Amino acid sequence: KRMKTCQVPIIFDPRVARQLLSTFAGAISGSAIARGTSFLKESMHKSLFSDAITIMDDPLRKRGLGSKPFDGEGMLAEPLTLVDKGVLNHWLLSHRSANQLGLKSNGRASRGVSSLPGPSAPNCYIEAGELSPEALMGEIESGFYVTETFGMGVNTVTGDYSQGAAGFWIEKGQKAFPVSEVTIAGTLQEMFAAMTPANDLVFDYRINAPTLRVEKM
Repeated sequence: KRMKTCQVPIIFDPRVARQLLSTFAGAISGSAIARGTSFLKESMHKSLFSDAITIMDDPLRKRGLGSKPFDGEGMLAEPLTLVDKGVLNHWLLSHRSANQLGLKSNGRASRGVSSLPGPSAPNCYIEAGELSPEALMGEIESGFYVTETFGMGVNTVTGDYSQGAAGFWIEKGQKAFPVSEVTIAGTLQEMFAAMTPANDLVFDYRINAPTLRVEKM
């Protein structure tokens, strides 16, 4: 079915939730901060998320797909708590981006085959919450469970978010029927502040996230 325009809670399947985390990692890249092209450029040590959200980047995680003892510039790799109980603590910094910001590299340089090293997150993840995905959904009278997004509607300069989406409509805490040809929209600032993680974190990729609920979009 196609739905009428409304404001409802959104639940992001882990596969889609990790795309949100990837967008966040790009927005805290030292290169973007130095250029002034990130909506988070003035957000260091500020509360961006609820206190239920902690985001880690651990290049030393055993069998992690991005694990490595040192970065692309030879800096020793160390785990970083990028976001601690909702508060942003670190940019992702290579030597070049750190110099531009008057800071020191924190070992996040990634070297490509034909490009200069640039900052990235080797093994980034949102820590699991306390509630199961079923419990997150069970509290929703009417909402949208998103299993797929498409389009180019994420603007990391302004934080505007508008994506085509498909998934299932939620009624009284249960998936009721499939939904397609829908656009979900909001701002990343509001989405981050209203985000709750489930307890189903699985490490399948370099960037991983559990099921996430955003209170209203």
